[in-house]
Parts: sequence; structure tokens; C-alpha cells
Amino acid sequence: MAFYDPAKYQDKPGIFMYTLSTCVHCKNAKKLMHDLGAEYDYVDVDQLSQDEMSEALSEMSKYNPAETFPTIVIGDKVIVGDRDSDIRQAVAKLRNSK
Repeated sequence: MAFYDPAKYQDKPGIFMYTLSTCVHCKNAKKLMHDLGAEYDYVDVDQLSQDEMSEALSEMSKYNPAETFPTIVIGDKVIVGDRDSDIRQAVAKLRNSK
């Protein structure tokens, strides 16, 4: 089971976040997406079963080998951490490309 499937976003680049339910930086990133009115999908990796968690981490490591949270895929850009300015720029670029 793929948590983030780039093919799903082939016609419209999207936003996907690998997060933890207890992570302050992850909560800030989700709030920023909400404040920006950005549509996004996410998975709280710590809420998955052990097998699903292993699969999600393996998948996430393709985008962020350090496996730190949040890992945010916005179109073809990967942002690691709560990087407000970078996230805003990537979301704006994504909107302009549609």
C-alpha cells in the first residue's frame, strides 16, 4: 500500500505530508496548510500498525533519507521540517503551475 503515490497527482500536482501526531512542527505545518487554504493529504506515521509504519518510513526515506518529521512533498519539491517560508513559496509555485 503506497501512502504517497505520485501517479495519483499526475494531472494535478499535490501536497503530501508524512507527520507524527505528537510533533509540534508537524502540527504547525498542518496549520499553515489550513491557513493557506491548501488541499493536502497526510499520514500520521505513529498512528499506523507496525507493518504500515515500516512501509511508510521506507517510502518516506526516498524523499528524506534522515526520516525526520514533517517530511512534506509539494509537487516536485521536498521540504523537511517546519519551514514556513519554504512551504509558502512551494505552495504558491504549485498554485501557479495549475
